[in-house]
Amino acid sequence: MKKIIKKVPFLFPLCQFILRRINWVAFVRDYSKFSRLSGPGAKRLPLRWRDRYPCLDDRTQTTGFDRHYVFHLAWAARVLAQLKPALHVDISSSLHFCTMLSAFMPVRFYDYRPAELALDGLVSEHADLLALQFADASIESLSCMHVVEHIGLGRYGDPIGPDFDLRAIAELQRVLAPGGALLFVVPVGKPRIMFNAHRIYGYSQILQQFPGWELMEFALIPDEGQGGLIRNAADELADAQEYGCGCFWFRKPA
Repeated sequence: MKKIIKKVPFLFPLCQFILRRINWVAFVRDYSKFSRLSGPGAKRLPLRWRDRYPCLDDRTQTTGFDRHYVFHLAWAARVLAQLKPALHVDISSSLHFCTMLSAFMPVRFYDYRPAELALDGLVSEHADLLALQFADASIESLSCMHVVEHIGLGRYGDPIGPDFDLRAIAELQRVLAPGGALLFVVPVGKPRIMFNAHRIYGYSQILQQFPGWELMEFALIPDEGQGGLIRNAADELADAQEYGCGCFWFRKPA
């Protein structure tokens, strides 16, 4: 049913409109009931209609979440818990990931649009993935997750360039030390560009960009309805996705 709704152009916004109307009716009903139960003499916390804050999209049977961003960060955390690096460097991945990780190990986080963070164990600074400021072979533990697919599409105010994603990969390869670990995450499936949101890569296209590197693990977050995080997934399954999430743990040749 969901696939049908998404394929017919007018059905999705119509369903959204109907659902919000239903949820608004439920909100007014619940407000009235809560008001009656509170009674006119309630003083502990005043209830006023002008202070209403309708949250109309949370009446769901299960808690929804972004599958890519929950599962790939859980995967990365498990890999780093295994590796236990003395210092981890992340390029533009999730702030939630880096802030949590910094409670257990020193983390340096770099982004094209730097985040103003002040936490023990965490350094947050600017970096351009097309020209990283680090010396060659200087980083032992590195992650760049759900980032490279955006480079060169202009989405974040960055320069336009069809091959800038490949330049970004080359920079990651340059700065990683021999024997070092790279956690690299991009969308996988049927190769195409969803301008200006992201690119989707074929499994073999990623491996071709890392010749001679050892793939320690490939994990897949498949399309909805095909399971959660699949560790040591088959490449055929990755290529069958519309918009899967490919998690590559590479080791640079010594």
